[in-house]
Amino acid sequence: MRTLAIVVLNWNGLEDTRALLPTLERCRVPDGWRLHVLVVDNGSSDGSAEAIGREFPGVEVLALPDNRRFAGGCDAGLERTLGQGADAVMLLNNDTEAEPGLCEQLLLALEQDPGAGAAAPLISFQQPPGVIWYAGGRCTPALGFAAHRGLRQRDHGQYRAVEQTGYLTGCCLLATRAAWERVGLLDERYFIYAEDADWCLRARAAGFRLLFVPGARLRHKVSASTGAASPWKIYQRLRANLTLFARHARGAGRLTWLPCFLVQQKVLWLWLLVHGRGAAAGAVPRALWDALRGRPAAEVKP
Repeated sequence: MRTLAIVVLNWNGLEDTRALLPTLERCRVPDGWRLHVLVVDNGSSDGSAEAIGREFPGVEVLALPDNRRFAGGCDAGLERTLGQGADAVMLLNNDTEAEPGLCEQLLLALEQDPGAGAAAPLISFQQPPGVIWYAGGRCTPALGFAAHRGLRQRDHGQYRAVEQTGYLTGCCLLATRAAWERVGLLDERYFIYAEDADWCLRARAAGFRLLFVPGARLRHKVSASTGAASPWKIYQRLRANLTLFARHARGAGRLTWLPCFLVQQKVLWLWLLVHGRGAAAGAVPRALWDALRGRPAAEVKP
C-alpha cells in the first residue's frame, strides 16, 4: 500500500480548514494507494490546532510554535510526511475544497508519465462558480514573466487534455517522493510568494516534467473581482518575483529579464492608475525602490 500525504497549511483559518477536510475524506485514490492528511498549524492564535485535532481524529496535526510563513510551514509538513515514508506529497491551501476525483486523477497522470515529477489540477474560483483561476502556468525567467493560464475564463471544457506545463501553483501541488528528494524542499529565503515557481524551475532543471491535469478539480476561495490588487500583495509579489528571476535567468536571459520585468511593472502601474487603484499602483515603485536599497520585504506590514 502506497501513501499519498496531503499537507494542509493553516494559520488562523479554522473555518476554511473545517470546510476543506470533509471534502478530502470523499476523495478517491487509485487501487493500492491510501490518503494521509497532515494539517500544519503555523502558530495560530485562534485555537485551530486543538479544534482540528478534536473534530477530525483521523487527521494528524503538527502544531508549530510560530508562523514560519508558507515555505517554512510547508517544509515542516514535507519533512514530517517524507520522514514517515510517504510515496507522494501534495501541498494544499486550506482555503480550497476538493472534488472527489482530485487525488485519483493527479496520481494516475503521474503514474502514466514516468518522466513527470509533479502535477496540479484545474482550479476554479469558489465564487463565481465556473470561472477558472488556474489551468496551467507559464514561467519564463529570461522574460521576467510568470502567469496562470486561463485566469478568469469561463470554464466551458476548453481544457481537456493532460499536458506539460511550465509552472504549478503551490495552492495544490502534488509531487512524487523522487521529485521532492531530488529537487529539495521549498526555499524559505522567499518571504512570501514565488516559492512554488522557484521549486518548479528547479524541478524542470532537474529533468522532471510538470503536468496540468484538467480532470482533477479544485475550488479556491479567492476573489475573481479584486484578485491580487491589494497594495501589500502587489508589493510582496513584485519583490518575490525580482528574486525569482534574478536567481533563475540563464545565459542571455541575465541581460533580458530585468528590462522585460520593468516594462511589465510599468504596464501594471498604469492599469492600476486607470482603474482608480492609486494605493495599489503606489506599491509598484515602492517595491522597486525598496529592492534597490536592500530593504527587507519582511519589514512591510499588510
